[in-house]
This record gives sequence, C-alpha cells and structure tokens, in this order.
Amino acid sequence: MTHPAQPKASHFINGEYVEDTAGTPIPVIYAATGEQIATVYAATPAIVEQALSTAKEAQKAWAKMTGTERGRILRRAADIMRERNHELSVLETYDTGKPLQETLVADATSGADALEYFGGLAGSLTGEHIPMGEDWVYTVREALGLCVGIGAWNYPTQIACWKGAPALACGNSMVFKPSETTPLCALKVAEILLEAGAPAGIYNVIQGMGEVGGALVTDPRVDKVSLTGSVPTGKKVYAAAAAGMKHVTMELGGKSPLIIFDDADIDNAVGGAINGNFYSSGQVCSNGTRVFVQKGIKEKFLARLAERTGNAILGDPMDEATSFGPMVTVNQMNIVLGYIEKGKEEGARVVCGGARADMPGYYIQPTVFADVTDDMTIAREEIFGPVMSVLDFETEEEVVARANDTEFGLSAGVFTNDFSRAHRVIGQLEAGSCFINSYNDAPVEAPFGGVKASGVGRENSKEAIKHFSQVKSVYVRMGDVEAAF
Repeated sequence: MTHPAQPKASHFINGEYVEDTAGTPIPVIYAATGEQIATVYAATPAIVEQALSTAKEAQKAWAKMTGTERGRILRRAADIMRERNHELSVLETYDTGKPLQETLVADATSGADALEYFGGLAGSLTGEHIPMGEDWVYTVREALGLCVGIGAWNYPTQIACWKGAPALACGNSMVFKPSETTPLCALKVAEILLEAGAPAGIYNVIQGMGEVGGALVTDPRVDKVSLTGSVPTGKKVYAAAAAGMKHVTMELGGKSPLIIFDDADIDNAVGGAINGNFYSSGQVCSNGTRVFVQKGIKEKFLARLAERTGNAILGDPMDEATSFGPMVTVNQMNIVLGYIEKGKEEGARVVCGGARADMPGYYIQPTVFADVTDDMTIAREEIFGPVMSVLDFETEEEVVARANDTEFGLSAGVFTNDFSRAHRVIGQLEAGSCFINSYNDAPVEAPFGGVKASGVGRENSKEAIKHFSQVKSVYVRMGDVEAAF
C-alpha cells in the first residue's frame, strides 16, 4: 500500500501531474523515524523544457487580466488553503519532521496569509502621472515575465507561497523547484492555485537537485530568480543569474544577534531566545543564535533558560503534545552534532543538551552553550540546528560592535525595558529584519530580508511587489518638437 504522503506524480506542469521516471529517484525520508515514505524523480531536461515553455506561454494572457481578477484567484486559493489546513499541516510534518503543534499554526496558515495579502494588493498595482508643465510622464508597473523560485527545506509550503503569491499578483508565471529534501508540499500549492482558478501553466512545480536549479537559473527565457538557501548556494545562483542579467531576490542565512540588557523582563527574554533558537528545531535562517546577555543577569538568565528548555517535549511529531521535532535529515543532524563537538572542544560550557536524543529518528537535544567567545566556531558559522550560544557583555557600545562583527546581516533583536535604548541599538545593528522585545515574528505585512551576505531584496509586504515587477515610463509631449536641424 502506498504511503499517504506519496504524491500522484513528481511534477505539476500546465495544470496537471506529470511523471518521468527516467529522472534520478529522490527518496523522501520521514525525519521522525528514518523510514522512506515516498519517492519522486528529478526533472529530466524534457521536464525542465516542458515547465519553462509552458510557463512562458501562459504568462502573456495572465498578465493581460486585471489585477483584481488575478487577486480574486489568489484570495480563493487562500480560502482553500485554510479549509485544508489540517491535511496540509500533516503533509508538512511528513515533509520536514516539524511537530504538528507547530505546522498547524505556522506553515499553510502563513502561505494562506501571503496569498490573501498579495491577492488583496493585486488590484492596486498602479503607476503614476508626473506633470511636466503642459507635457506629462506616466508610468506603468509591468510584470517581469517568467520567474523561477528555488525553495529551502525548512518551510516548504510557506516559501512556495511567499514566492508565488507576489509573482502571480504582478502578472508573472512561475516555475518553482522545492528542495529535494522536502519535495511534497509545493505540489499541493500548485494544485490549490489551479483549483482556485489560476490558468494552467501559471504556477508549475518541478523536482530536482542542483543541476535542475542550474538549468532553470541559466535559461534565457527566465526573467527573475528568487532563492531561499544558504550563503554559498546564494553566491553561485546570484552569479549565474547575473550572467543573464536576470532580476534576483536572495534570502540567505545568518548568524543573528539577540541582545538582552540587564533591565529586560527575564521570562520574555528567555521566551525570545527559545523562539529564536529552538523553533523548527533551530532550522530557521533568521534565528538569533548569538545571544548576548549583560553580565549582571547572566546566571539568572541561564538558570531560567535551562529550566524552560527542560520542558521541551521530544516525541512523535504527529502528536500535538510534542513541541520539539527532529532534524530534517541524517546529514543535517550529523552536521549539527559536529558543531556541538566543536563547541565543547573550543571550551564553551554545556548548560543543557549537547547530544543526540536517545530515540528513533534524527533528534538532537535542545542545546545551550554558555561562556561562548566571539572567535569560537559556534559563534561564527551558521549551524542551522538547535544550538544556542550565550555570550557575555558589559556595555552597549561593546555589544553593538560585537553584534555587527559578522559577514551576515539577516536579523537582530533587543530585549530591554528602556525604549530609547531599544531604538538606539536597533538603529545601529546591521540587519534587515529586526525585533524589539520579541523575536522571529514574520507577518506577511512586514518586509523580510537581509543585508551584507544575508541577501538581496525583500520578501513579503509592498516591497516584494517591487521585486516582481518593473516600471515603464512614457513621456508625452503635447506641443511641437524642437530639434537642432
């Protein structure tokens, strides 16, 4: 009997499921047990060609529709997604291993929010009139054309929508390639968009590894590439897109600082540190993995953190009581365990966790290191797992300099009850998505993205519209033309 996670076929092109078993088989492994629950096949060159030519062809008619008509389809898709939240959350849990307690509130719901928000915005995408005496200029906001989305494995449903919703609202078509680690959820997004009334070929999903991504990114028919992934992958994809002068959005990794001053509410600060390090078992690009705690409250903070981390429930992700799931793959688990060993070797103190959990699947105990210094590997490199580094600091000036001493710049957070200090410090931190007395909130209304090596462009909010459209300006002369001869 086939597992309920097995899709009808590997790819969704031109409004239907398409299979080509000549592609490399990609096993889908359930992280909670290590068992194979599905197989998909990487896109062959024929599949890549079918997806690109279909999307290119379908885009023209889609762009000719009014924004209101496109928006209505996106909003209908949001409604369908909310109605099916439970089954989509179960699939997300099979795909990623994240606990159902989390996927029920953070994944398809976030995808639906994006479809609803950009659906609502689609009818308002206008240009402007610029008076020039009796002459005038008008601008038109136009679609880019064919967009490629490349997803990461931590939020497969959300990323498929965060990229698809603004792209479609602006009149583009999309070919989306999910991570080969989590290939299942994006197919459901494509299905739902079709059911909501999107024309066939507007949103297509094909599977594959780096070579499929490479074929998409370098194809001359592609106008825009939006990637969520690691910095090394981002640099490669950005360079390949630049060779074809394509538009890009790069949502990459980070080693973000979370600064806790001695006047902060300890429980709120601990809650922020937990959300910024252990949600999704630490597999979140914006995580605040360098937690700077002012010396006066360090031991109090660590004691409360250890106590609350002890309340994490590691278990079957399908049980809604479970609050902490496995790593996405055995490979990712081993990478993280390697970083934990490095932390111990380099002299950091293990406050809690520090080992693989004694159970089936790819579980690592939520791990906190104290007495971490800026030069330790665990304080420099993105780990992408449940490993928190707690560093001490004394003064505001010192912590700002140390927080900024990194190639990354995705997020930053500050906990303090002194609001002028909160804004002053955030104003100096080199990061794109920041938080005051909170951490990792990502509503669709707010721009999300990084500075420095953490990326280019923004997702969500009205900012995303700028990244999925281009402006044409038209000068209109009302009188005679003067010329030199």
